[in-house]
Amino acid sequence: MNVNQHPRAAQKRRTRKAIVDAAIALLARGETPTVNDVAAAADVSRRTVYLYFPSFDQLLLDATVGALAQASVDRAIEQASDDGEARVGHLVRALHHVSPEIEKLGRSLIKLTIDGEPPAEGAPRRGYRRIEWIEQALSPLRDRLAPKRWNQLVGALAMVIGWEALIVQRDVCGLGVAEGEALSAWAANALVRAALEDERNAGAPASRS
Repeated sequence: MNVNQHPRAAQKRRTRKAIVDAAIALLARGETPTVNDVAAAADVSRRTVYLYFPSFDQLLLDATVGALAQASVDRAIEQASDDGEARVGHLVRALHHVSPEIEKLGRSLIKLTIDGEPPAEGAPRRGYRRIEWIEQALSPLRDRLAPKRWNQLVGALAMVIGWEALIVQRDVCGLGVAEGEALSAWAANALVRAALEDERNAGAPASRS
């Protein structure tokens, strides 16, 4: 399921998700949560919260960005067909159709991640939500790809979908919203096709000279 198959890494990813989801739920109720509130809601200790989020502001920012993007992404994937490539395209478009305010929050989140202290060893600094979205979009193709190639494709797509890709398009390539969306969709679909082609070639009998 995960790009990193190590059991401890998977557990740490689940713990991080529980912390962020708890913060999202508290924010959705109109509360201004404290570290103690989030720890209690996630059923973890204060120390665990700070192991994953050295800055509480980083946690709240992550939760806010996730809450703002979650509904549109889920809706886009659910409305897509059972075609894996088409579903990935819907995911790309949903993530590109963000308001300037959300983009600003995303940039701030990246800055906090870079500037902050490293989290617990082996824990993802962020991005678990993106992995889940990619896996959800690709789900119709899961039985057509070997586990290693599945993980490879999920990881490759994570590099061309998301805040980092959007910032490269804007700041490095000088692309507008529509051009950036088209580029991400092209790159993502190329990766999906390449993975399927590699899988077909791997299963084909070796040619004889």
